[in-house]
Amino acid sequence: MGTWRNVSLAVTAAAVLTLTTACGQDSGDGPAGARSVGGPAAAGGGGEGYGYGDDKAAAPRRAGQLAARDDAGLGEVVTDSAGMTLYRFDKDTAKPPASRCDGDCAKTWPPVPADAATAVPGTDPSAVGSVTRADGSRQLTLGGRPLYRFARDTEAGDVKGQGVGGTWFAAAPDGGKAAPGARDARRPAASGAPAALPGMSVRKDPELGEIVVDSRGRTVYRFTKDSAWPMKSACTGACLTTWPAVPPVPKEKTVGIRQKGYVVHHRPDGVKQQAVDCWPLYTFSGDTKAGDTNGQGVGGTWYAVSPRGGLVGAPR
Repeated sequence: MGTWRNVSLAVTAAAVLTLTTACGQDSGDGPAGARSVGGPAAAGGGGEGYGYGDDKAAAPRRAGQLAARDDAGLGEVVTDSAGMTLYRFDKDTAKPPASRCDGDCAKTWPPVPADAATAVPGTDPSAVGSVTRADGSRQLTLGGRPLYRFARDTEAGDVKGQGVGGTWFAAAPDGGKAAPGARDARRPAASGAPAALPGMSVRKDPELGEIVVDSRGRTVYRFTKDSAWPMKSACTGACLTTWPAVPPVPKEKTVGIRQKGYVVHHRPDGVKQQAVDCWPLYTFSGDTKAGDTNGQGVGGTWYAVSPRGGLVGAPR
């Protein structure tokens, strides 16, 4: 009986530890963007697959809230809501939109579904569109260019598809090719903003004190209607257009941010959202340049975030 009691206690302790680590989420939470990739398939379809595809095409995943990540070598790169890089194919066309990646090519370069995609904050929403593929499915386009993921990108921030075959390139916020210094003219860099920032870091605001900012210097916010245990977001639907979820940021790309409870929130709508101290994080569409804090105190429910994940300036 004593042996069984000890086993039971050990199992219970392990379960509690798992729940604590996951901030009350389902046990399915894992590393940002992590997924398994099958063995290489033989190249086919005129060689456009380059031999990297799975034996079966991955299940289509919605893009959700598009984001722009500052990559040290490529400049601004478009990602999906999970932080995965999105690519464009030189053999496609934008006018009219057309995809020329099918068969084995589409196993290596899974087309991004057009459902429920939202433009990069600060860009023209009309740049996001769709094209009907040969199989009848609708593929997401940006600036008329069809968008894809790359099968060998397994973690948020990977850009292993860049330059493959001399025809595949990470997409920029306007649908062009990502390139250093090629920032979309519709979103000019803020005057005096740092040339490069970590994925998330801390800025000393003259009125609010130390607050968290993203890689573009934008203020990061929390919503008082959310919860940390269990971790839930009360900002859904149209709310996410005004308050875009912060996409996953690897721990090693942060500076000064609390690591306890630094996890990815797997939302019911499929969006993957970064959390600090188990609180989901957002930016504000009304912040148009680095240093803006226009979202502070909106509705008495939105506040800037401290490096430890607390609310800055909220009434006690």
